[in-house]
Amino acid sequence: MSTERDSETTFDEESQPNDEVVPYSDDETEDELEDQGSTVEPEQNRVNREAEKKRETFRKDCTWQVKANDRKFHEQPHFMNTKFFCIKESKYASNAIKTYKYNGFTFLPMNLFEQFKRAANFYFLILLILQAIPQISTLAWYTTLVPLLLVLGITAIKDLVDDVARHKMDKEINNRTCEVIKDGRFKIIKWKDIQVGDVIRLKKNDFIPADILLLSSSEPNSLCYVETAELDGETNLKFKMALEITDQYLQIEDNLATFDGFIECEEPNNRLDKFTGTLFWKNQSFPLDADKILLRGCVIRNTDVCHGLVIFAGADTKIMKNSGKTRFKRTKIDYLMNYMVYTIFIVLILVSAGLAIGHAYWEAQVGNYSWYLYDGENATPSYRGFLNFWGYIIVLNTMVPISLYVSVEVIRLGQSHFINWDLQMYYAEKDTPAKARTTTLNEQLGQIHYIFSDKTGTLTQNIMTFKKCCINGTIYGDHRDASQHSHSKIELVDFSWNTFADGKLAFYDHYLIEQIQSGKEPEVRQFFFLLSICHTVMVDRIDGQINYQAASPDEGALVNAARNFGFAFLARTQNTITVSELGSERTYNVLAILDFNSDRKRMSIIVRTPEGSIRLYCKGADTVIYERLHRMNPTKQETQDALDIFASETLRTLCLCYKEIEEKEFTEWNNKFMAASVASSNRDEALDKVYEEIEKDLILLGATAIEDKLQDGVPETISKLAKADIKIWVLTGDKKETAENIGFACELLTEDTTICYGEDINSLLHTRMENQRNRGGVSAKFAPPVYEPFFPPGENRALIITGSWLNEILLEKKTKRSKILKLKFPRTEEERRMRSQSRRRLEEKKEQRQKNFVDLACECSAVICCRVTPKQKAMVVDLVKRYKKAITLAIGDGANDVNMIKKLLSFPPWHVLRVSPPCLLQQEPSV
Repeated sequence: MSTERDSETTFDEESQPNDEVVPYSDDETEDELEDQGSTVEPEQNRVNREAEKKRETFRKDCTWQVKANDRKFHEQPHFMNTKFFCIKESKYASNAIKTYKYNGFTFLPMNLFEQFKRAANFYFLILLILQAIPQISTLAWYTTLVPLLLVLGITAIKDLVDDVARHKMDKEINNRTCEVIKDGRFKIIKWKDIQVGDVIRLKKNDFIPADILLLSSSEPNSLCYVETAELDGETNLKFKMALEITDQYLQIEDNLATFDGFIECEEPNNRLDKFTGTLFWKNQSFPLDADKILLRGCVIRNTDVCHGLVIFAGADTKIMKNSGKTRFKRTKIDYLMNYMVYTIFIVLILVSAGLAIGHAYWEAQVGNYSWYLYDGENATPSYRGFLNFWGYIIVLNTMVPISLYVSVEVIRLGQSHFINWDLQMYYAEKDTPAKARTTTLNEQLGQIHYIFSDKTGTLTQNIMTFKKCCINGTIYGDHRDASQHSHSKIELVDFSWNTFADGKLAFYDHYLIEQIQSGKEPEVRQFFFLLSICHTVMVDRIDGQINYQAASPDEGALVNAARNFGFAFLARTQNTITVSELGSERTYNVLAILDFNSDRKRMSIIVRTPEGSIRLYCKGADTVIYERLHRMNPTKQETQDALDIFASETLRTLCLCYKEIEEKEFTEWNNKFMAASVASSNRDEALDKVYEEIEKDLILLGATAIEDKLQDGVPETISKLAKADIKIWVLTGDKKETAENIGFACELLTEDTTICYGEDINSLLHTRMENQRNRGGVSAKFAPPVYEPFFPPGENRALIITGSWLNEILLEKKTKRSKILKLKFPRTEEERRMRSQSRRRLEEKKEQRQKNFVDLACECSAVICCRVTPKQKAMVVDLVKRYKKAITLAIGDGANDVNMIKKLLSFPPWHVLRVSPPCLLQQEPSV
C-alpha cells in the first residue's frame, strides 16, 4: 500500500484555501505545479531530463526566416512544401485572402452536400430514385423532383447571395493598394501582390495589409500609434516603437531599399499579444517582441508615415489564424426537426411494411384465384408484396414534410428583421441599433437557461474614476478640509493652481492637496510620482492640450489623477520619460520596463534619476505585491486594512511600491536581462525569471482605489431575467468583498438571500460524498439515480466562492510529489495495474464531486465566483455544459474572458449561443 500511495499524486490536505489569493497561473502545467522538494535526484533521471530539455528547445526554436528586400530568398527549395503528389508550393503564403466558401467549381457539389445533410432532403432524394423505377413507381417522378428542386434552389440562392458578398469583400480587400520597395523605389501595388520580406510604406489612416515589423516612422523615436478595434474591439490608441538602430538608419528611401536585415522568429500562430524573434543586421542581433509588430487589420493613427518589413502575409497573419473556417451551424430546432423526420420515416417504414405484408397475404388468398385480377405477370405473392412496399413508400411520401425546413428558414429571416427593427433595443447614445448577424441562431435567445458574465466592463461601465488612496498608512479621499477636519459640506477641491489639471477630476479631500503642496510627507509626492512614471500611456497633444492614450481605463485614470495632483506625464521616448513635478520638468532615463501580463499581475519600471541614482517603481495586485515586500514595512497592516475598506466600497485597488538599486546590482541584473531578451526559445519564461530576481524586497508606498460604476439598468435587467428563471453566474477576478458588494448593488443578492461561502459548500459536498460512498456497492450501479436536494425548497440562496476554494472543492488544487525518492525505472505489471486503478479511483471521485457541486450551485438563485483565473472561468462553464446540457450565454469584454467564451465553442451545436457585448444579438463576434 505504501508503494501505491507513493506512486500517486496526493492532495495537500494541511493547507486551507486563502480567499485573498488568486490561484496558480493558467499556463502552468501539472509538472510545474508540483512541489519539487529538495531531494537527491538519480543520475539517470538527470540525464533523461536534460535530454528532454534539449528536444524541447529544438522544437521551440525560431524556424521562420525572413530576408528583407529579397524575394528570391523565400523561393529556395528548402522553403517549398509538397501540397499534392509532386505539386509544391512555398510555405510563405501570398497576401491574398479567401473567406468565401465556394467557387465556380465547388458551389454545386458542396452546397448539395450540405443540404442533403438534412434528413428530409435526403429522404426525398431517395424517393426520387425510387420513382424512377417503373416496377414500383405509383407516381410520376417529376411530382417529387419539382418540389425538391424548389426547396434546394431557394436555399442554394440564399447561400449563393451570402457567398457572393464574401467574394466581393475579398476582392475589394485584395485590390487595395500600398507602397512597396521595388527596383529600389517605392511603387504602388495591390495588397494581393505583397510578399514576405517586402518593405512597405504606410500613411495616416491606412489599414495595415500584413503583419509587419515597424522599422521607422515620422514620429520622434519612431513611435507609431495604431487602432486595434478590428482585433480586440478597443478603440483607444496603442503605441508601437521601432528598434533604436532601425529608427536611426532607415528613415530615407535609399536606405530602406538597401536594407538587408535577416529575421528569425516564431512560426505563424494565433497569439495576438505574443511575438518572439531576433533581427540580425550590421553583425549584431536585436530582440523583437510584440511591441515592435504591427498586425494586419489595425489602422495607422496620429502618425504621418511609417515603414515596415512584412513578416507574415495573407493566411499566415495573426488575424487570419484567428478567423477559423466558416462552418455550417445547426440549432436545437434543427436537430429536433431531424429527429422528428427520422421518427416519421420509421413510422412510414412500419406502415408500409404492414401494408406490404397485408398485400402479399391478400394476393396469396384472393388475387391469384380471381381471373379478373390477372395482369399478365406470374410473380409470386411475396415478390408482389416486396414491390408494393416501395410503392406504399412513394404513395405515403406526404407524411414527411418537405417544406418544413423552408418554412423555418422564412420564420428565422422574419425574426432577424424584427430584431433589427426593435426600437427598445436601440442605443441612442452611440446610434447603435440591434443587429442579428445571422439568421440561423435567433430562436436560441428564448431558450437560455444560464448566463455567465464578467463583471468589469460587462456589469460595470469600465469608466474608471480615481476616488481614494492610502499613502503611508493614511486614507485620503473623504470629505475633509485642509486642517484634516471632516465636515458634511461637500466642496470640490480646486485644482486651478495646477496648469496641467484637466478639470474633470471630482475630489473632496483638501487635506491631501495640503500634504502635496507642503511636502511634509515625502511619501505623498513619491506616490503620485510613481503613478506618473510607471505606465505604458502615450501622450497625444491636440491644440496644445495634453491627451493620454491608455491601453486600459485603469491606467488612464491613475495617470490622469497624478496629472491633476501636480505630477503630469509629458513625453516619452525610447529611453526617457519626462514628468512635470509640481511645475518643474524633469527627465528620467528608462533603463528597463518589466511588462504587465495576466500571470505577473504587476508592472515595473527601472529609471535613473537626474541625480544618478537608480530606482525601481512597481504597481500591481495586492496579492503579488505583498509576496515581494521587504520584511520591514511598517505600514503593511494599515494598508491591508485600507484595501479591505476600499473593497467593501466596491472600489478597484492597486498597490504601489519601490526600491533603491545599487549600480553594481543593476549591472549584474542587466546582463541577465539582455541575455534573456535575445533568447530564441522560451523567451517569456526566461524574462519572467529575471524579473523575479529584481522585484523583491520592495518598500510599500500605498494603494489606489478606483470606482467603476454599474451599467445603466443592470438591476432591472437582472430582476427580469430572474423572473424568466434564467440563472446568472458572475465570474470575476475581484476580491470577495468587492464581488459581494457588487452583487448587492446590482440586486443579484438581497437582504433575504442566504449566502453560502466556500467552507459551507465544502462541508455540504463532503457530507454528500460520504452518503454516496455508504450507499455504494454493486446494487447501487443498477438502481435508478435519486436526486436529493441540498437545500430545503422555498429558500432564496446564493453561492459566493473564491478561486482557491473552487480548486479545493473540485479537487483541482496544486499537487505535489511525495518526498520519498522515486526512480523512473520500468515497473512491474502489478505496479502498473495498481497505479492505473488508483488514478481511476481519483478520477471517479473528482468527477462525482464536480457533478455534486454543479447540482448544488444550480439550486442557488445566483452564483458569484471571485478571485478566479481565466482558466477557472472556462472550467466553470465546462462543468455546466457537461452536466446540465443547457443552452448557455457567455458575456465578456476583455482578454481574460476569451477562455470562457471559447469554451462554448466546444459545446454540441444544439445548446450553444455565443454572444459578446455591447449588443446581445451580436451572435458571431471575433474572439
